[in-house]
Amino acid sequence: MQQLYIIIMRVVILVILLFFTLQIDIAKLPELNKIQVMKFDQFRPYLSRQNDTMYLINFWASWCAPCREELPAIQNAEKNFSKYKFKILLVSLDFPNQLKTHLLPFIKSNQIKSEVILLDDHDQNRWIDIVDPGWSGEIPFTVIYGKDFREFYSHSFRSEELDSILKLKLKLL
Repeated sequence: MQQLYIIIMRVVILVILLFFTLQIDIAKLPELNKIQVMKFDQFRPYLSRQNDTMYLINFWASWCAPCREELPAIQNAEKNFSKYKFKILLVSLDFPNQLKTHLLPFIKSNQIKSEVILLDDHDQNRWIDIVDPGWSGEIPFTVIYGKDFREFYSHSFRSEELDSILKLKLKLL
């Protein structure tokens, strides 16, 4: 009788541990809900929102070394300017078939909190010119815009430069 009780207790403990393990695994994957895969026409409205918020849209990829180097500056800006009407959108140009194997692990390991969109549109010749006719397609590429301005940057940011631009645009200087 006592042996049966021990077996039942072990099974109950195993079920409880399994339940909490599954709960933790689900909680560790908020990125799956956070990353939207879009064609350019679905994404296009993000480039021209007309409200009182300033937007930073960064085109990047996890395989791009200069993109990876500037991500800390963008993450710092998101933290430093979080009390203002300011929003960051990271537009990944990673390969869609590598979402789970490369992009999600990269976002998780770098603790990226910004909204991420995976742009799955192979007709770059069409949409690059729509974003900016002066953009040759190199990444990183950043668009910063608000109600009264739109600026384009085709280089990696360091925190000091990005913060200076954002302060100026948010009229904090």
